[in-house]
Amino acid sequence: MNFLHIALLPILVAAVTVFMIHPTLVKVALLKQIVDNPNARKLNKTPIPVLGGVGVFFGIMFSMAVAGYYFSDLDTPVNVILAMLLLLYTGVGDDILDLSPMLRFAMQIFAVCLIMFLGGVYIDNFHGIWGIYDLPKIVAGGLTVFSCVGIINALNLIDGVDGLCSGYGIFASLLFAFCFVRIGDVEYSLLAFSMFGALVPFVIHNVFGHKTKMFLGDGGSLVIGFLCALFVTRIIQTGSDVVTGSTVSFTLAVLSIPVFDTVRVMLARIAQRRSPFSPDKTHLHHMFISLGFSHVITTINILILNGLVVVAWHMCNVLNTTVETQLYVTAAAAFIVTWGLYYTVDIIRLKNAALYESMQALVGKYSIHRNAFVKKIGHALDKYNG
Repeated sequence: MNFLHIALLPILVAAVTVFMIHPTLVKVALLKQIVDNPNARKLNKTPIPVLGGVGVFFGIMFSMAVAGYYFSDLDTPVNVILAMLLLLYTGVGDDILDLSPMLRFAMQIFAVCLIMFLGGVYIDNFHGIWGIYDLPKIVAGGLTVFSCVGIINALNLIDGVDGLCSGYGIFASLLFAFCFVRIGDVEYSLLAFSMFGALVPFVIHNVFGHKTKMFLGDGGSLVIGFLCALFVTRIIQTGSDVVTGSTVSFTLAVLSIPVFDTVRVMLARIAQRRSPFSPDKTHLHHMFISLGFSHVITTINILILNGLVVVAWHMCNVLNTTVETQLYVTAAAAFIVTWGLYYTVDIIRLKNAALYESMQALVGKYSIHRNAFVKKIGHALDKYNG
């Protein structure tokens, strides 16, 4: 395999495509009032366009089309494209019309069924964890739907600060891409690198842009969540240990904070006798914002924490631990940086106001905020796309 064609080409094509069409999508969104309006639970103060996911989708698709020219035997699964298109349509429709949660769930389940029944992609093997290997088809189907829908919604629910969901997409797609390269799965390597390339220019506009600032919207976050779920399922199904260690623990480590933070938030809402999907400000990123961190630094902090979980998983491989130990250590590390960190800070906020205010003052004094250089990047983007 030629690494230039597998990695650099799809990254470059996807990035250029998104960078070129992004300004047009911003104008269309503003013209048609497809925007995210501020309210009590949202962090944006002004209406922001929400068609970023459309640009990311077309960047990925165009990149895969160009890759097909260099790989004549490339067979991008049609079911994957259909599932992505379905979720993009659902997400954009929700941004415009505010669809019911039940309809959103139905579309997500249908998209997962497309990759199972038309693509044969299942979580059908635990690869020795607790002595379990092949799973019965009905169990594999139920587990795949539950896991994939959970991942899709986890990525959708963390899309609350600038660059977080897209930043996670960059983080996860790059790790999954190199995993697929080592496995020798060209099609999924190209898809993962294309996702990485499409998200980079979006993040630049999302974080630094002024006039070109745009959110992913539900269309983008659902597509990113679906692709991450697809990559997880494919890697576990492949079962190759070329990534070293347990593939189950590896995929859990990569998406640990979105998954564990979503579980924490939903259980807390249920304990309060509320709907697990009722909106509030109890996610991990809300905690960082309340302490005084900027959106960008909040995103960086969370990605660093997730990176530490991946390091913990990798250390288990270095020490040649059992697959069960890898899973326990990964889960424990994820629990500490989500549940442990959130509730420690929350207890301090409730029980020791003086200490919490000192923490806020410390963050305000030393945290990095938008400086002149960052503002120049934003002005340059506005000028280039003006």
